[in-house]
Amino acid sequence: MDNYRQIRAQYDADTIRVYQAYNHTIADAALAAGTFQEPPFKKSRMTWIKPSFLWMMYRAGWGRKDQNQTRILAIDITRVGFDWALAEGCLSHYVPAIHGDEDRWRSAKGPVRIQWDPERGLKLQPLEYRAIQIGLRGRAVGLYVHDWIRRITDVTAAAQEIEALVLRGDLDGARALLPEERDYPVADDVRKVLGMDLGDA
Repeated sequence: MDNYRQIRAQYDADTIRVYQAYNHTIADAALAAGTFQEPPFKKSRMTWIKPSFLWMMYRAGWGRKDQNQTRILAIDITRVGFDWALAEGCLSHYVPAIHGDEDRWRSAKGPVRIQWDPERGLKLQPLEYRAIQIGLRGRAVGLYVHDWIRRITDVTAAAQEIEALVLRGDLDGARALLPEERDYPVADDVRKVLGMDLGDA
């Protein structure tokens, strides 16, 4: 399938928007400081960023899934940082067509993990193509927190406004409020490492 794995995101010439969901304590501290603060944020843990708004809504249940995902944050980060993360990325599972042998895959593991999960529609149903999740740990978390983040916005209320329209059956109204996400350009060598052109592998 064409574009089975495609990074769809809201971006401009300098920044790209990713999403995370947190509890009130972490969200309030991040909004006040303009980046994540430790404590309460823990840089020692892997943190997952998601360019897809609707995949984030699925993961967090529109901010209602549990108390640790009640606040939906939109984080605008530098494209330089995002591109670095993609270039450093290693798939979270072994794919023979990419890694050759399993030992090579294990040795390639670094500070960035990549997962491709079914993209979601307005009703949070799985779609036929995949959305990217990017897991940052170690050095990558430090770069994210200290160097990449340009702005953090609380979009919880906006997300739940879309949810309310969906629940009322006004899918056109809900769709009109979605962020405009478009295909994000990825270098050919990085596409290969991330398995973007393999189809359902």
